[in-house]
Amino acid sequence: MAFIRKKRREQQLQLYSKERFSLLLLNLEEYYFEQHTANHIQNKGDQNERKIRGSLKICSKSVIFEPDAISQPIIKIPLRDCIKIGKHGENGSNRHFAKAKSGEISLIFSQVYFIKEHNIVAPYKIERGKMEYVFELDVSGKVEDVVETLLQLHRASRLDKLGDQTAMITAILQSRLARTSFDKNRFQSVSEKLHMECKAEMVTPLVTNPGHVCITDTNLYFQPLNGYPKPVVQITLQDVRRIYKRRHGLMPLGLEVFCTEDDLCSDIYLKFYEPQDRDDLYFYIATYLEHHAAERTAESYTLQWQRGHLSNYQYLLHLNNLADRSCNDLSQYPVFPWVIGDYCSAELDLSNPGTFRDLSRPVGALNKERLERLLTRYQEMPEPKFMYGSHYSSPGYVLFYLVRIAPEYMLCLQNGRFDNADRMFNSIAETWKNCLDGATDFKELIPEFYGDDVSFLVNSLKLDLGKRQGGQMVDDVELPPWARSPEDFLQKSKDALESNYVSEHLHEWIDLIFGYKQKGSDAVGAHNVFHPLTYEGGVDLNSIEDPDEKVAMLTQILEFGQTPKQLFVTPHPRRITPKFKNFSQTCSHNAPMADSPGEESFEDLTEESKSLAWNNITKLQLHEQYKIHKEAVTGIAVSCNGSSVFTTSQDSTLKMFSKESKMLQRSISFSNMALSSCLLLPGDATVISSSWDNNVYFYSIAFARRQDTLMGHDDAVSKICWRDNRLYSASWDSTVKVWSGVAAEMTCTRRQRFDMLAELEHDVSVDTISLNAASTLLVSGTKEGTVTIWDLTTATVLHQIPCHSGTVCDTAFSPDSRHVLSTGEDGCLNVIDVQTGMLISSMTSDEPQRCFIWDGNSVLSGSQSGELLVWDLLGGKISERIQGHTGAVTCIWMNEQCSSIITGGEDRQIMFWKLQY
Repeated sequence: MAFIRKKRREQQLQLYSKERFSLLLLNLEEYYFEQHTANHIQNKGDQNERKIRGSLKICSKSVIFEPDAISQPIIKIPLRDCIKIGKHGENGSNRHFAKAKSGEISLIFSQVYFIKEHNIVAPYKIERGKMEYVFELDVSGKVEDVVETLLQLHRASRLDKLGDQTAMITAILQSRLARTSFDKNRFQSVSEKLHMECKAEMVTPLVTNPGHVCITDTNLYFQPLNGYPKPVVQITLQDVRRIYKRRHGLMPLGLEVFCTEDDLCSDIYLKFYEPQDRDDLYFYIATYLEHHAAERTAESYTLQWQRGHLSNYQYLLHLNNLADRSCNDLSQYPVFPWVIGDYCSAELDLSNPGTFRDLSRPVGALNKERLERLLTRYQEMPEPKFMYGSHYSSPGYVLFYLVRIAPEYMLCLQNGRFDNADRMFNSIAETWKNCLDGATDFKELIPEFYGDDVSFLVNSLKLDLGKRQGGQMVDDVELPPWARSPEDFLQKSKDALESNYVSEHLHEWIDLIFGYKQKGSDAVGAHNVFHPLTYEGGVDLNSIEDPDEKVAMLTQILEFGQTPKQLFVTPHPRRITPKFKNFSQTCSHNAPMADSPGEESFEDLTEESKSLAWNNITKLQLHEQYKIHKEAVTGIAVSCNGSSVFTTSQDSTLKMFSKESKMLQRSISFSNMALSSCLLLPGDATVISSSWDNNVYFYSIAFARRQDTLMGHDDAVSKICWRDNRLYSASWDSTVKVWSGVAAEMTCTRRQRFDMLAELEHDVSVDTISLNAASTLLVSGTKEGTVTIWDLTTATVLHQIPCHSGTVCDTAFSPDSRHVLSTGEDGCLNVIDVQTGMLISSMTSDEPQRCFIWDGNSVLSGSQSGELLVWDLLGGKISERIQGHTGAVTCIWMNEQCSSIITGGEDRQIMFWKLQY
């Protein structure tokens, strides 16, 4: 898992440096400046005097001596506890260092810490009382500078106000950075071209390390000021896959770089001193990644998750990443939900809804009695009000779970101590019970609970974590009765996270943590209100002038925990679970299996053939082409047996073409105005055509004559649909009308009576419409770029989404009616969730896509240039470009088996395509 991988990576760096020393030995917000090879002289001037070899580390708030012998403890002397600092043997005057030749430094202090004796991770040992330690530097000429630095840092540590301390240490740090620059000799090649260099800090959990960032035409470098843990960190730009801007300490200063697609653990996290430096470096890397989307939106992953191409676990990782959660920042560590609510039963029944936690409520609202007490307090509280005094994710909670794998982090956070043994992570069931009943415990889980590494549950390091009141030592985490082993616990937890129940309800938890119930009145209604300081924008640090107040505020925010960045402002779509999922929505490897071999129905085989066809859609080949019109083709309809092809055109004609004889059989003209679309009624006896002369024409194939005319609009009719004896007509008069009385088998003996059942009014011209499979929903696209989803049972608007800049060219529902796809003059392909109206995917091409067909996952579109484009919506890319017409592709038709395709274009041609596989 993320934290464990991060820790192992740091351990590898430790092996590189061969040190026991770690930045975790520093206090929070402390810097490590420099080191010097030295001896610690014990019993100076005594017959028992001895020298212990090691290295002396100068830090902003302490002096640390690391002996070479691991049997000796690391010594940490806080500068604030120092009484006197100087060259050994001097009379207290620090003015004439240059005259002395001593290479020894004397520290007189009142408190010292002993750490990692015999290299054992344990609570720090503290010795108090006035004492003197003497350190002898190998290079005696550096003593004066070291003492001067220590005196300066000592003055900072003794200032009364914390803000003044921070300001002075910051000034010392910036002075050191200003006197140094990136060592260009560290470039991988002499031919590298420098693009940018600036100051920054490398961020790791709980600590940051200052240095210099440098980017060239091929590499990104970070050189630590102190050379720790290695002289230079280098990342090849060619390896970079993702980059994200981050907020660090509530400021827009962070940048995280990943060389993997799915790993939550980044390759480097940098914090800059100026937002402009961060933005400039981001620009350089993004520019280098020419064909790579540097940042993906949450919505771009939603479609993949809905359709089962991302697991619940993977989707939550992506959302955490996009919401500024990082394994490098414990105040913004990835947050995962408790999903199981039963930690007492001998068996875990994932088919029983009672096994699960209510995902529509935050942890603090799961216990009704506790919630009532919290609400009473909330109502009596002055503004700004909050329901919960602690957060669901904080550095303390993260390390509560991970103390067995990351004990040094816990010691760093808690000033060298572990927590009280009875408050440790002792039992899964106890922890869950406390989250339900505790007055101040509302924590969620972390990704490790759904991973593969059990080490955070097992005391494999044999740490002495204390003794509980009952007398038992804190050791491995106690598992619930239904878990046979730590591995079994994780496996069942993963099974629960991916279960049908969680898949059907996970969107409710996403609404609370990342979505519209995170803030505002919806958060109040959901009992999901935390302290204002935890929210992005809850406080403007730049507006706080008092440095003490600013430091205190920032410390409080970082230690308390932060709410994720809000990703969604409308209800999150629910997942398409197997019991709802239509067969045709998935690729063959995700399709549900038949009950038993040999029992596949005809429908199953048809759906299988459709899936196979769409999986091979990139292998489309042109079979035949014919120029049968004098202007652009606008519509295509084909008889059930595939023998007759009907087309309409801007040349005002409806034509009937025989596929068998390859001959034009009929050409019909209803007026001198262009025809815009056509369709065949069931039975193949009647063709309906829409016209720019405001009319809809019915043509009898058997009688070879115009059968009827519907004069129902005040401007051009742009598109028609027909379903279940109802006609739907869209027009430039800003309406879509629904008509009844259209029989499937019309005769020519009498004129038909058309009754208008509904009129769907728009603000501007309607250019396209489409129906869902059940004829309960209609989607329309307008001249001004708005897509509207209508409920036909009530003739009301469900959602109105202004998602295109310019005319909407085409729209269609996915076969399962869960999504709508639209294309526009702006070159965008937009996927909209029907239930919520959320735009969940948007892809862009460099030209308009005039028409398309799709199966919910893949799209075949006709472009302005005449190419056919195959789009992989789930992968977010264009899979194939197929040469087609010499002008725009204006209409496209596919048969029910998805094996045959016909396109029409501005080049006046119709083209017949076949799949070759």
